Amino acid sequence: MARITDWPLAERPREKLLARGADLLSDAELIAIFLRTGTRGSSALDLAHALLSRWQGVGGLLDAPVRDLVNEPGLGPAKAAQLKAALALAERHALDVLRRADTLTSPAHCARFLRIRLRRREREVFGVVFLDSQHRVIEYEELFQGTIDGTSVYPREVVRAALRHNAAAVILAHNHPSGVAEPSQADVRITERLRQALALIDVRVLDHLVVGDQDVVSLAERGML
Repeated sequence: MARITDWPLAERPREKLLARGADLLSDAELIAIFLRTGTRGSSALDLAHALLSRWQGVGGLLDAPVRDLVNEPGLGPAKAAQLKAALALAERHALDVLRRADTLTSPAHCARFLRIRLRRREREVFGVVFLDSQHRVIEYEELFQGTIDGTSVYPREVVRAALRHNAAAVILAHNHPSGVAEPSQADVRITERLRQALALIDVRVLDHLVVGDQDVVSLAERGML
């Protein structure tokens, strides 16, 4: 079986990225660049295809537990750690972009960050994006974690965090471990409870985003806020 180094330069993933940009590469080609080398009888691209197949795509691979990744052919402890570091960098980059954006005029930045942060979490997580009076991001904080079926959200803790961050507004967010982003009646009820509690300290709830595997649903856009 031919090694990637035996391929024409224009077809090698790393050279393609340098010449034409990462957007033109497939998930497998990007993973192959990360792996760098294959194993006996398999190129780095072959290994990448196998990893993506076993983990049902790049999202499953990146979110896989380290304890499972270290035993994957072509990975091991060092590359598993690098893969998790790459994911953490992507999350921090998305948060940095969100902090530099005008949140009200760039809702896609907020949805993108929260999707990266919350999708595929095994348990439900409730987070809050704290905003200043100009609706610029001060901080993102995950306040509550629950079981696979839900989490308990305490308005007093959200109020306390808003005061700690000196926030003027917030965007609420949580994930659905089922992968389906459709808001529930419980989601609507807790949003109203939080809106009322935060109004007592003059903090506005701008939105509540529900994160699934593929979609992010805005309660504000649905007219549920």
